[in-house]
Amino acid sequence: MQCTHTTYPYNTLAQRHLYTILTTRRQNQTRNINVRKRYGKHTRGVLLSEYTISGKKVLVTQTGLQGKNRLLQPLANPHMNIQQNKFAGTLTLILLAACAIRVQASPGTDLPDGESPTADYRVETVAEGHGVIWGMAFIASDRLLFTERDGQIKALNITTKAIDTLQGSPRVWAHGQGGLMDIAVPPDYKPGGWLYVTYSKEQRGQGVTALARVQLAGLRLQNWQDLLVTNSGSDANHHFGSRIAFDNEGHLFFTVGDRGSRGNSQDLSNHAGTVLRVNLDGSSPGDNPFIATKSAMPEIWSYGHRNPQGIAYDNVQKRLWINEHGPRGGDEINLVLPGRNYGWPIVSHGKEYWGPVAVGEGTEKPGIEAPQKVYIPSIAPASLLLYTGEAFPLWRGNLFSGALKLTHLNRVSVDITGKPVAEERLLESLGERLRQVIQSPEGWLYISTDSGKILRVSPSAATD
Repeated sequence: MQCTHTTYPYNTLAQRHLYTILTTRRQNQTRNINVRKRYGKHTRGVLLSEYTISGKKVLVTQTGLQGKNRLLQPLANPHMNIQQNKFAGTLTLILLAACAIRVQASPGTDLPDGESPTADYRVETVAEGHGVIWGMAFIASDRLLFTERDGQIKALNITTKAIDTLQGSPRVWAHGQGGLMDIAVPPDYKPGGWLYVTYSKEQRGQGVTALARVQLAGLRLQNWQDLLVTNSGSDANHHFGSRIAFDNEGHLFFTVGDRGSRGNSQDLSNHAGTVLRVNLDGSSPGDNPFIATKSAMPEIWSYGHRNPQGIAYDNVQKRLWINEHGPRGGDEINLVLPGRNYGWPIVSHGKEYWGPVAVGEGTEKPGIEAPQKVYIPSIAPASLLLYTGEAFPLWRGNLFSGALKLTHLNRVSVDITGKPVAEERLLESLGERLRQVIQSPEGWLYISTDSGKILRVSPSAATD
């Protein structure tokens, strides 16, 4: 049984109509189920949508600002037994609802257009069929490099959609969350210049996070150099970090997770659970906060982090942003200051996975920096972009994160002081684990998914 659908997302706050065609297929039999009209309404604080399916009304609960189909409610319509009302013999409405949140598309095919109070946009699939696409970086206006976690670096021609696998990729320690992670280019990049990569590397039977640089000649990577193989070894296969950002002043920041050992984050003698700052050749800047601290790693910029997988530098305000995974609840957006302690695991807004018990001593403590924003429940943020483009004027200065667990594109607007003032959740109807989000030279968004796709978000064409 296959379920496909075409859906046109709407702004639930504006109570817009949605027109949908659901199609079920089984053994060459096709039946169209016309969903004539959908509208949002609040009932006891729960957003419901009313569908007319084959002449019968069904209510569907939704969650979030723009919602995602969760479960058809049989009690909302006593005239329909949902568990036993079947289409094509075997498809129940509950299965239909589960299938209906996914969108199938081929490269170059339009996905449903979207609307928000701040922008109308078009969504396209520009590549698919790959592994977990962890990092992306433009090296020209029409050429995008991307990493697959299992160890490949590939080049995508944006115009032709042709994809080449580059030769000379490193040997990576691809276990659990480890593998080939971020790829980034410095602000002054020119063809043949240095590309920067983070990946997990085997050291004495354990995985560690490493920073490297390499040059691209044609379709071959050459002159691979490990700049910093961090002191972050662990038997765990998770919490490697790791994202890269540049400050336009000759420095590079990158993140390392706690490697599954909470105590690492408060121990300056290792790199785990930190944001690191190095020169572009991997050496330690002389003004790093712990450069003169005995037994501390000289590259450490901040510590007390759990698993930061998003980082962005604001060149206008001269400030560094990160986001990081909390435990069960308590994901954070932080403004990172040199030498500061961000609290993990002493303080946290999350709870233990094994029960309803708070992690740490509380949610705040003197001497520990408080997050700018906390997500409860967790969205699982996997990247961070500070948008600076012209294509979406009302998004400039906003922070975008790909969300893995709650499968959406998270947009947060902040004021001049860095205080978050609004949040919006986009692309929820795709049902995709969104990982990396980057900005193209023309200011469009490119988003990678754990299902092996690259999506493009561009302004919608003018309509009547």
